[in-house]
Amino acid sequence: MIQEFNRKPVTAQDFQDGQVLQIDKPLNWTSFQAVNKLKWALKSKLGLKKIKIGHAGTLDPLATGLLLVCTGKFTKRIAELQGQEKEYTGTITVGATTPSYDLETEINETFPTEHITEELIHETVKQFLGEIDQRPPIFSALKKDGVRLYEHARNGEEVEIPTRKTVIHEFEITRIALPEIDFRVVCSKGTYIRSLAFDFGKALHSGGHLTALRRTKIGNYDVKDGYGLEAFVDSLSEKTE
Repeated sequence: MIQEFNRKPVTAQDFQDGQVLQIDKPLNWTSFQAVNKLKWALKSKLGLKKIKIGHAGTLDPLATGLLLVCTGKFTKRIAELQGQEKEYTGTITVGATTPSYDLETEINETFPTEHITEELIHETVKQFLGEIDQRPPIFSALKKDGVRLYEHARNGEEVEIPTRKTVIHEFEITRIALPEIDFRVVCSKGTYIRSLAFDFGKALHSGGHLTALRRTKIGNYDVKDGYGLEAFVDSLSEKTE
């Protein structure tokens, strides 16, 4: 059982012994940048010369929400945390697609939406429940032939990306204001919500891309219990002054 991080450690030793930090990642930050910021803060504010630190599951720069960051001895438990189911909320915009399946790239194709009804949307959801085959976006960090897919994409190279199995435990539509469709999804490790948005648009006989995404839960960890990145860094200063 992973120790819950429900109080802010006040000593360097607390972090070396191991903590799971629940960080609410801000928009436009990479997960790598967020971890580096925390590492810098722990070293500069607590006087740590060395600290093991890593995150348990990447969030895209355009996504916000729960980023679990493990320190010290708890970095050995990253794989355990990565394997837990995750919950996301977000927005799919129908009627258009982008190469990255989100707002990182410009719209490359448009589609009709006049035929899309609330009934069609709710019926289409059923196709995505349970185990599904999903093709990761070309704009992703997965590797093919030793090169990350997004590097192939940025070089204009076409790459055959195999599908892989993933599980959608829950898929709920929370708001329909076409062309926007808000959702909540609970899914297994390795699910690409960008691909879900793209495939959902296609299943609606239209097109779709992801225009907002927030990770709200990883296993029993909830973003409601998380700390803003800057707030956490500032609190370290308060504790050590």
